[in-house]
Amino acid sequence: MESYTVAVTVAEKKLEKMELPLKKPVGTEVLIKVDSVALCTLEQRVYTGVMKYWPFASGHEFSGVVVEVGPDVTSIKANDKVAARALTQCGNCHYCRSGMENLCVSGFQASTHEGLNGPGGLAEYVIFQEQAVYKMSDDVDLGHAALVEPLACCIHSIGQAKIELANDVVVMGAGIMGIFHTQLAKLKGARVIVTELNPDRLEIAKKVGADVLIDSGKTDPVEKIKELTDGRGADVVICTVPAAAAAEEAIAMAGKKARVVLYTSFHPKKPSPTIPLDLNQVHYSEVEITGSVNPKVVDFYTASRLLSHKILDPSAVITEEVPFSNLEYAFERSLDPASYRIMVKF
Repeated sequence: MESYTVAVTVAEKKLEKMELPLKKPVGTEVLIKVDSVALCTLEQRVYTGVMKYWPFASGHEFSGVVVEVGPDVTSIKANDKVAARALTQCGNCHYCRSGMENLCVSGFQASTHEGLNGPGGLAEYVIFQEQAVYKMSDDVDLGHAALVEPLACCIHSIGQAKIELANDVVVMGAGIMGIFHTQLAKLKGARVIVTELNPDRLEIAKKVGADVLIDSGKTDPVEKIKELTDGRGADVVICTVPAAAAAEEAIAMAGKKARVVLYTSFHPKKPSPTIPLDLNQVHYSEVEITGSVNPKVVDFYTASRLLSHKILDPSAVITEEVPFSNLEYAFERSLDPASYRIMVKF
């Protein structure tokens, strides 16, 4: 039987490549030859030991080409370019059945390869059910297609923000998620203000359409945003910076009826980060403070269409393409704070 290679994180900063038998797809299964895999924060945390999920088959942001489909597959065929939703939901819990599958009580886990935990995109081949596979356009760049998942996360966040035309939207942080939020907020017709400590990242934000840049290491962002909005504060604030101090600033710069989205997770989880909250500010301004976690199915589908139709160009957040043969370098490069996404290519 033909075999294939899958990369597995087995201990802190230790990777192994395992050989597994390659099976034929049955029923509604789709066999995909992987082309591109983006190394996300999840993969980095497992690799560095922040999350000890070993052994772990990494790779939930990936794309590839369909090799073969099971006999019951109807929407996808061989040679289609695709992305796949590797972290799924149970479909049976209260949240899944209430249209909130992003909050599934047991979802967003995966065991793609037999005997291994993890989404498993860092492999020569993967098999997924048809419902988890999203057809992309024939002319899509497969490196771009690998970014459907992180873009989908930001699309869900933008939905939480309820952006309206001509809103003043502050995006705190210009990492990959801040850049995607900037691009999406521009598509919504907002004036986008980006706050960031790193001047190089501010330049990237400018290239993708940010209207106003604030170097928060040199300027008080709260005071500057009040100045830019005639004292009102922002209509929307999206915090992509995993620091409690940034969350506190996000609320302080929000105006009346503003929506504050705490997009990022805060690590480490313990002790839990806390911030002082002026309850009267919330009461008198009717500000909405919410979180955003995981994409829904519709968010993933929307992301696939935005990238397929080239409505959004993600090239600014692809820092480097690295061959699968040089995987250790790819992981170490992904840990560099100057990097956005490192793309592993097969």
